[in-house]
Amino acid sequence: MSSNTIRTIAAGMLLLATGVTAAAQPRVEKNVVYGMYSGTALLLDVHHPARPNGFGVVFIPGSGWNAPLGYSAPPLKESPQVEIYVPSLVQAGYTVFAVTHRATPTFRYPAQLEDVQRAVRFIRHNAAKFGIDAARIGGSGGSSGAHLVSMLATMDGTGDSTDPDPINRESAKLQCAVARAAPVDLLRIGTSTGASALALLLGARADESTPKASIEYKTAWAASPINYVSPDDAPILLIHGDADRTVPFRQSEMMEAALRNVNVPVKLIRIEGGDHGPDFPGAKNPPDYKGEILKWFDGYLRRRPSSQ
Repeated sequence: MSSNTIRTIAAGMLLLATGVTAAAQPRVEKNVVYGMYSGTALLLDVHHPARPNGFGVVFIPGSGWNAPLGYSAPPLKESPQVEIYVPSLVQAGYTVFAVTHRATPTFRYPAQLEDVQRAVRFIRHNAAKFGIDAARIGGSGGSSGAHLVSMLATMDGTGDSTDPDPINRESAKLQCAVARAAPVDLLRIGTSTGASALALLLGARADESTPKASIEYKTAWAASPINYVSPDDAPILLIHGDADRTVPFRQSEMMEAALRNVNVPVKLIRIEGGDHGPDFPGAKNPPDYKGEILKWFDGYLRRRPSSQ
């Protein structure tokens, strides 16, 4: 018997002794079609954990609502942010759905929102197939992804009971959310570097001085999660760098205040010195925000508190 064969047998015996089998490995189910828009497939990747806990999390990476043009452009679902935030969720047993949505400059708002709503409805409709609880779906995202996650957590999301497509009859509302550096009041972004991306998304610039009767003002208002806050909203964990030059830290402060005002569970983690980006560049002794994300999902998704 060769030494390689002996090592293989020994490794197999160790796996059996520890209760771990080759089948108990995380895997990625790529390019799942969650909808079609004008003949174009809308795709997501399903990150399956080795030991599922029965709960799903929709992950929307930040992109400035934008995608590069060209056939070779990488899809949003394969953003580097996936490698930063998804593995810890998968290791904890969560089934994670990384979503690609329509983007600027080709598509303006509300295309992005419509797509992520469709993704949640698709996931909920196929919950049994994915091995998750259809009634308890969470969401996580950063920057523009956090904006969309916040919309999913605050908007009603009721499906259309008369739609011939059963997926569109499902609710698009999340039951728990994590939003990193989320733009929540699009009329108060100011002159930050995120204003240009916002103007491209909405098709025009708008702020508090814009006439309220104008289409520009109404569009920005309708695209702002803070305007949908109500007592039945999902608990939201806000994470934001206080030196963010793209999405002002004040945005998360306003959202925290609005949610507290209607008694929705909320927590704001302030990253001292952190600028805009998935790893908060410039942060001074940042807290364990990945650990906080897991605790939030464990507390409000897996184990619903008695007060909820």
